[in-house]
Amino acid sequence: MIFAPGEVHGSFVIDQQRRADDRGFFARFWCENEFAKQGIDYKVVQMNLGRSIRAGTVRGMHLQNYPHLEAKVACCTRGAIFDVAVDLRPSSPTFRKWFGVELTAENGRMLYVPAGCAHGYQTLEDDTDMLYLTTAAYAPAAATGVRFDDPAFAIHWPRPVSVISDADRKWPAYETAGHVRVEP
Repeated sequence: MIFAPGEVHGSFVIDQQRRADDRGFFARFWCENEFAKQGIDYKVVQMNLGRSIRAGTVRGMHLQNYPHLEAKVACCTRGAIFDVAVDLRPSSPTFRKWFGVELTAENGRMLYVPAGCAHGYQTLEDDTDMLYLTTAAYAPAAATGVRFDDPAFAIHWPRPVSVISDADRKWPAYETAGHVRVEP
């Protein structure tokens, strides 16, 4: 696994080291030792799979409030996504900054999103699957989010938004809501 620091403090873009032959390839998706070498203490608690039927679908920007913060490792297992992290940690040097990276089934790239960051993605192809591991179980009472089009972050999505849930569309503006709590 090859780790490159992302543009949000503590995030990483992770490239698989694929071993290919005439059957296809084999690559490590998760390795506790490799993450530890990067200073990441990551205990997998839950694994989630999402399928989006239409290109341009946006899911996010999601996170869980303190004390149910979760870090995520995301990858695309079919199709392609533009995966985004927004830093919502007031004590972080990249507070309120975002960055995105293209994850595809072909490139095998992954994104590590630190706890306290909102996470979301846009599908770039029809029939796209996304898989992610989390460090905390889903806690419905702690689930929150920020708008995908909030001017406080000005995320540049690569495609027009074709599908988004009512819940994701209706998150309050970050500047006025006070609904996100990532620190005690």
